[in-house]
Amino acid sequence: MDLTGVQDNQSIQYCFHSDNISCIKQYRSKSTSVILYIFGAAAVMLTFSGNLVVIISISHFKQLHTPTNFLILSLAAADFLIGVAIMPFMLIQSIETCWYFGDVICYIYTGVLTMLTTVSVFNLVLIAIDRYFAVSDPLLYSTKITVYSSWAAVGTIWLLTLLYACIYVLSHGSTDGDTGIDTCPGDCLLVNNSTWAIVDPICGFILPVFIMAALYTKIFIVATRHAHAISAQKQTFEEGKKAIKKKTERKAAKTLGVVVAVFLLCLSPMYFFTIINLFSNFSAPPIVSVVLIWLVYLNSTMNPIMYALFYPWFQKSLILLVTFKICSTESSLTNLLPDH
Repeated sequence: MDLTGVQDNQSIQYCFHSDNISCIKQYRSKSTSVILYIFGAAAVMLTFSGNLVVIISISHFKQLHTPTNFLILSLAAADFLIGVAIMPFMLIQSIETCWYFGDVICYIYTGVLTMLTTVSVFNLVLIAIDRYFAVSDPLLYSTKITVYSSWAAVGTIWLLTLLYACIYVLSHGSTDGDTGIDTCPGDCLLVNNSTWAIVDPICGFILPVFIMAALYTKIFIVATRHAHAISAQKQTFEEGKKAIKKKTERKAAKTLGVVVAVFLLCLSPMYFFTIINLFSNFSAPPIVSVVLIWLVYLNSTMNPIMYALFYPWFQKSLILLVTFKICSTESSLTNLLPDH
């Protein structure tokens, strides 16, 4: 009798102990799991609270009711929902290495994740369009881009991405396909077929990135031209209001450009890895996928931190929230923006 084989079989842990055909559960020591849960919970709470501050601030303070800030509000809403609806499930799955929430929740989870990721990408496209108009023609910007048009664009993006996510999930009726991957109970994996392997990266990432790259290239060219023009004008006459306006819009474009750049740095590795892994028959170690997925999620954590670093209004509104001064009457009329 081969006792070694019996012992090895008994040492294998499955996601569901009563089912030997379920996924194999990877071993982690209790101390490692506790540390991972602490850091993961901290990231979830920071994502939740940071984006909630952004949502409350822009919604409450009337001075922040601008087209650009409503686009930031939409981005913060997507980040907030990632912190609430996605990261807790992913945290448990990453540490336990098993999906314990069933197939229905898996499909919902995948649909919500697809929607929120796509919403974030196209929100950044809208921000790039907004900044292009603001920098290229700052004096007529307010007549071209209004609060109403901003809300209409945001609403359209959310509705279209909801439709896209539903089609994406419903077209994956089976978790196995022409990739040859067999899933097991205790896993949450919707495998792309060859069509979606091309459509999803192009529609959800590559095309929006090209649009943003083109717009920010034009923004850089226009901003440079404006800077030279203003420098030359100062030698002959002062156009104070116009110069300050252009400088403000360039600074806003630079700040939001940093947000876009960080987003792309966080998202690009996951998309490229997914494409490469798909056509290599999923030969990459699972830990690589987990790390890259968390890099995408942590972008939702970093956005409020960048707002805190670059936006004085975020810092002031945070103080008003923490000190409960936001609850006072007329607090919505508080001046949060520096006077020019």
